[in-house]
Amino acid sequence: MARLIVVEEKGPFEVKASEKSVWVCRCGLSRNQPFCDGSHRKTLDEHPEKKYKYKADGGREEVK
Repeated sequence: MARLIVVEEKGPFEVKASEKSVWVCRCGLSRNQPFCDGSHRKTLDEHPEKKYKYKADGGREEVK
């Protein structure tokens, strides 16, 4: 079952659990959930007033 989820965050959240930081995904695109894998870079050129759907192959399309 697929779900459409609206996510507004474009970057990861830093968690300092010890000496080393851990980055948690907030964009929803990471293939290494719950950790960031850099997939948020795909969202950097999104228009703030538009909605997008990301496909399994990494492509995106605007949702109207």
